[in-house]
Amino acid sequence: MAILKPKEIRKLSARDLDKRLNELQLELAKERANINIGATVSSPGRLKEIRKTIARIKTIRKEKGEKG
Repeated sequence: MAILKPKEIRKLSARDLDKRLNELQLELAKERANINIGATVSSPGRLKEIRKTIARIKTIRKEKGEKG
């Protein structure tokens, strides 16, 4: 999944934001599970970018006055 910029996030509908948020959270959970079982991380910077994108989505949803 591509990392989204704030401009791109603001253009998305509420349904699309929920979908992207769920996909990112699932991807983050998978990466963390791989780390916990001892697998090597292909790109450590990717974890940080996923977390930042999740935060961006949540912040913009709050700005729009949406629930969540």
